[in-house]
Amino acid sequence: MTSQIFSPDVQQTLDLIGIFVFALSGGLLAVRKNMDIFGICVLAEATALGGGVMRDLLIGATPPAAFTNLGYFLTPLVAGIVVFFLHPEVERINRTVQTLDALGLGLFCVTGTVKAHDHGLGAVASVALGMLTAAGGGVIRDVLAMETPSLLRWDREVYAVPALVGSTLVTVLIAIGHLTTVTASSAAMIAFVLRMLALKYGWRAPRAWHRKSTRAGED
Repeated sequence: MTSQIFSPDVQQTLDLIGIFVFALSGGLLAVRKNMDIFGICVLAEATALGGGVMRDLLIGATPPAAFTNLGYFLTPLVAGIVVFFLHPEVERINRTVQTLDALGLGLFCVTGTVKAHDHGLGAVASVALGMLTAAGGGVIRDVLAMETPSLLRWDREVYAVPALVGSTLVTVLIAIGHLTTVTASSAAMIAFVLRMLALKYGWRAPRAWHRKSTRAGED
C-alpha cells in the first residue's frame, strides 16, 4: 500500500483547501450563468467533488469519500455561500483563486493516482483516474452549466495536461519504488508549475495538423 503519502491531518487539510477553491470556481460560473443559491451550491459541490466521486465509483471505493466525510461535503456549501454573498470580491481575486486551483490540481492528480493504484489498477488506468480526480469536477461543472467543457476547448490554457504529467510521474515513482512524501510533493509541484506557466504564457494544446475550418470565420 502507498496511500499514506501525508499524515492524516495534513492530507485532510490539503483536501479541504483544494475542495474549497474548486468549489469557488463552480460557484462563480453559476453566478455568471445567473443561477440562484441552489444552482450555485450544486455547481460548487459538483466542481469540488465530482472528480473524486467518479474515481471512487470506478474503482469500487463505495460509498465515495465525499459522502463519508462530512467536512468534504460541507466545504463546497460554505464556498457556495461565500460566492453568493461576496462574488464581486471573489472575482477581484480571481488570479489568487486560479493559483490555488492549480495547487489543488497538482494535489488531486497525485492522490487520485495513488488511490487508484492502491485499489489494484495498472499504470495506465491509475494515470487516467489521477487526471480524472483533478479535472473531472470541472467537466461536470461545465456540462451542468450547458457549456462546452473547458478541457475540450482549444481557446483555453491547458488544464488536463499538467494533471496528466503529474499523474504519470507518480506512476513512475510507484513503479521504481521511490514514492515518498517528498517525491509525491515534487510531482504535485511540477503539475502546479506547468498549469501556472500555461496561464502566464497562454499555452494551448495543438489542433488538428493542417486543419481547415468548415465554419465561416474560423481559422
